[in-house]
Amino acid sequence: MKKIIHLIAAARPNFMKIAPLYHALNKEDWCTVHIIHTGQHYDANMSDSIFADLMLPQPHFHLGIGSGSHAYQTGTVMLEYEKIVLEKERPDFLVVVGDVNPTAACSMVATKLHIPVAHLEAGLRSGDRRMPEEINRLVTDAICDTLWTPSPDADENLMNEGHPEQRIVRVGNIMMDSFELLRDKIEAEKSPEKYGLEVGNYGVVTLHRPSNVDEFETLKKLVDQLIQASTKIQLIFAVHPRTRNSLQEHGLWDRISSTDQLILVEPVSYTPFMSLVISAKLIITDSGGIQEETTYLNIPCLTLRENTERPITITEGTNKLVTIESLQENIDLVLADKWRSGTKPDLWDGRTAGRVTQEIRKWLID
Repeated sequence: MKKIIHLIAAARPNFMKIAPLYHALNKEDWCTVHIIHTGQHYDANMSDSIFADLMLPQPHFHLGIGSGSHAYQTGTVMLEYEKIVLEKERPDFLVVVGDVNPTAACSMVATKLHIPVAHLEAGLRSGDRRMPEEINRLVTDAICDTLWTPSPDADENLMNEGHPEQRIVRVGNIMMDSFELLRDKIEAEKSPEKYGLEVGNYGVVTLHRPSNVDEFETLKKLVDQLIQASTKIQLIFAVHPRTRNSLQEHGLWDRISSTDQLILVEPVSYTPFMSLVISAKLIITDSGGIQEETTYLNIPCLTLRENTERPITITEGTNKLVTIESLQENIDLVLADKWRSGTKPDLWDGRTAGRVTQEIRKWLID
């Protein structure tokens, strides 16, 4: 009998993290791998088209939870995933990725049913418990059977928290596998040309965190700064639904959308988005994953956050934490070619999925 492995996919970054692992496991003759889509991102641009980009099949199970409060999402995922495990298919092994609500929720369901659980991208810490993602990381790492880390700082975080060393395995960064999986498609996409952007002479903006986009005063300052930045370099802003709603509710949408050198677009799928990233002069973001991708690609990344759970992107990469007040001076540094060049961290090599596959085999077969 083949071993059954479940991969949990929730928010957009999760799709990229499971794709290389799905393809690696799908080649093995000792296992059957199934994707469980929780439905946290239900917009087609943020879900269905990404599955197509990543050459993934339709999810084998779809929980369909949609949006909602943290408690609603966590509780609903637990109820719905438990039904699958108890009534439809009990897996021999579960892999959860990242730090979203379904990651913690599915980990709790499986652990209580004595199903081995692995956390891919374990050990990342921002130190900021005001972030719901930080709580999800702590909860997930506390109960998972094996912890697969992307970097030495993640190993150190886990050991400092008292996790046994034998549970910690550094496997590298799975996001780089996704990029390499689709590199040819990304390079052929030519997104800058489609938006009328000059290769190497524009910036990409993504902002969605509540601390940046929910409150009027902060959001207005950000809008002012982006408009000012657009007088120096053309910007393309992929507007998250949460951000769009806030801009409209606070009466800022018309102002930012009428700025000549600032192009606003709907969230785009992974391949066209990464096509924009690889040819950009700089990135302005509050996302986690983009900090890693820009480090891998040696592109300046200005992260509008007080902290990051990916400090290696700062110590070894091209990332820097900035404030709204310091945004312009940091943009000026990039434009003056005074941004420091980074290096690729160890094991960020596009071969993480292979290492993870071997780890799963050790658990189930060897």
